[in-house]
This record gives sequence, C-alpha cells and structure tokens, in this order.
Amino acid sequence: MSNYVPGLEGVIATRSRICSIDGEKGILAYRGYPIDQLAAQSSFEETTLLLLDGELPDQDKLATFSERLRRNRRVKYNIREMMKHMPPTGHPMEMLQSAMASLGMFYPGNECLIGEGRDSCGIDYIHDMTVKIIARMPVVVSMWEHIRKGYDPVEPHPDLSTAANFLYMMRGEEPDPDLARIMDVCLVLHAEHTLNASTFAARVVGSALAAPYAVISAAIAALSGPLHGGANERVVTMLRDIGTPERAADWLQQKLENRGKIWGFGHREYKVKDPRATILQRLLEKLAAKRGGEFTPLYEVALALEEAASGPLGGKGVYPNVDYYSGILYAEMGIPLDQFTPIFAISRAAGWLAHWREQLTENRIYRPTQIYDGKPFRDYLPLDQR
Repeated sequence: MSNYVPGLEGVIATRSRICSIDGEKGILAYRGYPIDQLAAQSSFEETTLLLLDGELPDQDKLATFSERLRRNRRVKYNIREMMKHMPPTGHPMEMLQSAMASLGMFYPGNECLIGEGRDSCGIDYIHDMTVKIIARMPVVVSMWEHIRKGYDPVEPHPDLSTAANFLYMMRGEEPDPDLARIMDVCLVLHAEHTLNASTFAARVVGSALAAPYAVISAAIAALSGPLHGGANERVVTMLRDIGTPERAADWLQQKLENRGKIWGFGHREYKVKDPRATILQRLLEKLAAKRGGEFTPLYEVALALEEAASGPLGGKGVYPNVDYYSGILYAEMGIPLDQFTPIFAISRAAGWLAHWREQLTENRIYRPTQIYDGKPFRDYLPLDQR
C-alpha cells in the first residue's frame, strides 16, 4: 500500500521543462535562465514568451507578441456591466475569478482535440488564448479599482507595456518610468514557480481538457488562499500591527511562544532566503533612494523583524519568502492592500498558461488514488429501524 503524504509534499506529479528550483542554494530559473538575470534584463512580455515557448524570442517575435497584447486589452462591455453589479466590498480575487470564468462565455471556443491515445491543442489556438488572457487580466483588475468606487474604468493605453498600462489604468495617468519598471520586475518575479498549489490546480483542470478560461479561474481560486498568494496582504497587516522597529523582537518572541503564524517567513522549497525576496528588497531600496534615501516605517519594521528572526527561525531554514517584501513594495507604491494578490495572479497567469500548454502536449487526466479510512462494509437499515 502506498504511503499517505499530507499535502503531497515531495510527491512527483509531473515532468516539466518550464522552471527549476534549488532550495538549498536559493536558485530559481525559468527555462534555465536564473531569475536574477531575468529580473535585471528581461520584461514581463519577454518572460511570458520564454515560459510558453521555451526560448527567448527574437526582436521581431517579441514586438509582434507585445503588439498583439496591446490590441487585445479591451473587454466587452457586458463584462464591465456584470462587474458593476458585484458587491463593491467583495475581495478583488473573487471578482477576478468570476470575471475570468465569464470571459470564456464571451470568447467561446475550445479547440482541444482528443486524438488516438493523445490529447492536444493547436499551437495557434494556445497562443491566441494566451494573448487574450495575459492581455485582459490586468485590465479587469484595474477596471475593478474604479468600478467598486462607482466610477467608469480608465480605457487601456495603446502604447504602454503591460506593467505601465496596469499602473496607468489604476491611476488614470502615465506612471513614472522607474515605477513602471519596478512593476515590470515584480511581474517577472511572480510569473512562475514550479508545481505550486495554483499551478497544480491549473494542470489538473487542464488535464480534463477544460477551456483555458476555466483553467485560469481554477488557478485563481487556489491562489486566493492566505497560505498561497494571499499571504502578501497579511504581511503588511502584520507589520502595521507591530508598529515600530523597537517592538519587533518582543512581538516575535510572543508569537513563537504561542506558536503563532509569522506571515512572509518560510517556504516549502527554500532552506535559505527566497531569491525573489532578495530582489524585491533591492527594489524597495531603489524606491527609497528615489524618494530621498529614507526608508519608510513599514520597511524599517520589516528589517527589524527579519533581523530578530534570523536566530530563532534562520537556524531552522526559515527565511523571508517572496510575500514578505512584495506586499511592502506594493504598499509603498500606493496600491490598495486587497489588490496585492490580483497582481500576483496577473503575473502567474504566464506560468499557468505555460503549464497548461505543457500538460496538453502529452496529456493524461489526473486521477490520484486515496487510502480509505472510513467505516467497513455494512447493510443499509430502513428509516423506521434507525
């Protein structure tokens, strides 16, 4: 009998050529390219093509892809009208999941074919769906920021990158180029991370040959949980509760004594500091330098907490993960707290779609087994005998 492993930790569920992690050394790579190199030199558009196709695109291919993204940003007015009837107090992730699922009704068509012993989708169809989803997710998220306040959304800008257009639609004005670049790097950092919960959800739903909008909607649902994408919101709330750097050590000690959750620390894969957290920390320092060189109170609390945790947690291989500094960075950029995880989803859609494509190239529907731990066989008793 197979052993039961809670959370499938360490269980091999697929083969993939998309992303690799060395948790002992703190190395993350997309298609073999280290994340620090991509963060320094690449763009979200280029990274998306790398994840999807396996190679960095040439100049013409990247230009064509970027232009197709810009042309596909607009969504049908029915989506906007539907969003107007959603509760304005609802979480943006709930809105995003609903909106992405409904987009499949307005842009129907599933050209996945069941062949002789092999399931497949045409590459043109995969690319077309990828463009539509990557182009529209940031638009839907930014639309919600205005709709939930009672205003009409800002129209997409035809000449801006994905990151710059997102900030433009959120605020109604063209963003500072440095802030646009910071957002672009954030999208690159969050684009892919092997077989995490949301990516596994995408592969499972995709293995049933569900339409791509349904695949993305399922992945969004998984990402919304606080143990996955929702942790970055809780990091900021935690740091605000601590209040000052001087309180960090005592707060940590109390949490450790009570076995409380310390948001933004620890990762299933990494035994050292998450390489994405290191890059995000540098972005925070760059932002501080741009604003005069002084760190914000939130960042100072984060530094103090990380230092205090280096002994009791670092000795156990528990260090800051990507959520620790991404939430702080978004807060310093003026992005509302509940929009942090939707930004994560905007980026991770690139990885989800790459895994969707990979799953379909040699598909077999997921059907794991279980260990039954219930009652033995027994006879049914009529109602009057119970």
